[in-house]
Amino acid sequence: MTKKILVVLGHPDEGSFCVALAQAYVDGAKQSGAEVRELVIRELQFDPILHHGYREIQQLEPDLVKAQDAVRWADHLVFVYPTWWGAMPALLKGFFERMWLPGFGYKFREKGMMWDKLLKGKSARLIVTMGNYPILYRLIFGACGHRLMRQGILGFCGVKPVKITSIGSMMNASDIRRKQWVEEVQALGKEQK
Repeated sequence: MTKKILVVLGHPDEGSFCVALAQAYVDGAKQSGAEVRELVIRELQFDPILHHGYREIQQLEPDLVKAQDAVRWADHLVFVYPTWWGAMPALLKGFFERMWLPGFGYKFREKGMMWDKLLKGKSARLIVTMGNYPILYRLIFGACGHRLMRQGILGFCGVKPVKITSIGSMMNASDIRRKQWVEEVQALGKEQK
C-alpha cells in the first residue's frame, strides 16, 4: 500500500535552510514511491491569532480548511521548522491554534475529563533546526519545544509515534555539514520515516 505523506514547512522565511530540508524529504519519499503533498505555512492566507481562545471558534479561512483536509488525507505527517526561543516559530504555533480544533484533532467527552483523539493512526516526524547543539537543547532546556509538539499537540490528538530529528548547531555549520544533513533527511524520506 502506498504511504500518504504530508510535508509541512513551518519556517516563515523562503530562504531558510528548512526549505532545503523539506525538499530533501519530499524527494526521498517520492523516490520510494510514496504519495506526497506539501504545505508551506508562509504561503497560506489566514490570521494566526486565536482572538477569543476556544470560547468562540473563528471561522476557518479556505487555506486552513484545505490544510485540515490534507492532514486527514495523510498517513504520515512531517513538520520541518526551526527552534526559536525554545519552540516553533509563532506562525507555525498560530497554524496549530487556528486549525487543530475540537472536532478536528480531538473531542472532549461530555462526562469526565477525557477526550477522543481524532487523529489516531497517523505517525509523524519532526525535522527541527536550531542555533544550539541538540544535546544542549535536551540537557539545559529539556527539549521543551519537542515535548510541546510530541505530547501537547500531536500526541494529544493521537498521532504516534512522533520521531524527532534535531539539526544543529546551525550557527557553526559548514557547507559540507549542511550537505550531510540534507542527505540524511533525504534518506529519512526514502525510508518513509
